[in-house]
Amino acid sequence: MMRALAIGGFLTALTLFAAVEWAARRPGSRIPSLADVCAYVMRYEVGPVPVGRIGLFGFWWWLGWHFLAR
Repeated sequence: MMRALAIGGFLTALTLFAAVEWAARRPGSRIPSLADVCAYVMRYEVGPVPVGRIGLFGFWWWLGWHFLAR
């Protein structure tokens, strides 16, 4: 039961992500695409420390650790 619920949740999240990305790529859309959001995060710095890059690296590390390490 819980496995089916988790799979359903992930499929719902993936469908919503695809819908928002599709809406962002329409001509004249004011919704930022995933590439725009990632570029904005990558530029964020506090003094000489690239906080955005460190945060994005940490996110990918966490994602890989929880979903790909078995």
